[in-house]
Amino acid sequence: MLNNTKKFALAFLNRTKPVFSAIGFILLFLVLSIGSYASYDYYKNTPTDSHEGSSSCNVLGINVHGSLITYIPIELEEADVVASDWVMSHIESAENDDSIKAILVEIESTGGLPIAGEEIEKALQLAKKPTVALIRQSGLSTAYLASTGADRIFASKYSDVGSIGVTQSYLENIDKDTKFIDLAAGKFKDAGNPDKPITQEEKNLFMRDVNITHRYFMEAVSANRKIPMEKVALFSDGSSFMGEKALEFGLIDQVGGIHDVKKYLRDKIGEEVEICWEWNY
Repeated sequence: MLNNTKKFALAFLNRTKPVFSAIGFILLFLVLSIGSYASYDYYKNTPTDSHEGSSSCNVLGINVHGSLITYIPIELEEADVVASDWVMSHIESAENDDSIKAILVEIESTGGLPIAGEEIEKALQLAKKPTVALIRQSGLSTAYLASTGADRIFASKYSDVGSIGVTQSYLENIDKDTKFIDLAAGKFKDAGNPDKPITQEEKNLFMRDVNITHRYFMEAVSANRKIPMEKVALFSDGSSFMGEKALEFGLIDQVGGIHDVKKYLRDKIGEEVEICWEWNY
């Protein structure tokens, strides 16, 4: 039986935390309004315009827009979320399509669940075709983790990159006029229930996992970006960086936008680039 009382989820996030509630738990995601959008043409994801129906496509573009989760349940179908299983499916499809020469993942996300970012990261790493991540306004937290699986990362000088940190949070709903009756079996089975005060022992338990997850995050960045762990630790405080500072730290490979990506891919695949876009909505 699903434990509907545990109303939090572990997420790579940063600073402000608007509440997004679904399926018996609360996911907290950063919203950042600074940035700049490039203006360029997209292919609509329709049966006639998708890459499967276009002989001119040689690069598959996958839009990773919104908060990252592993799959999209019915309750979130209209929400601003993207599922890692959807992204992985399109990466696999591109790998099996002889007309597709490279894969571009365009990221516009402020974070989400660690496993979702890891799954996209690994799918990009395993791809045999050239892969590129383009961070537009935001490539933060687990969305940044996902981007590190690509062969090359581009980001605008106005973009927000990084936020290598972890938070596990929930809202307490304690009301002094009500009486809480705990029927859970197991000392920590009801830990994190927002309807009862959290104990110090429970906090210690949660912080154990937060710290472990933070270490995993830093290790992935260190390995994927070839940055020594001691250097990664210096900027893994949950803060984020604009494009040029991210380049200075080695978090990205090049400051630029879609036109720079096309130039890079043209040199990489040896032909003019035609991108067909797959949207996650």
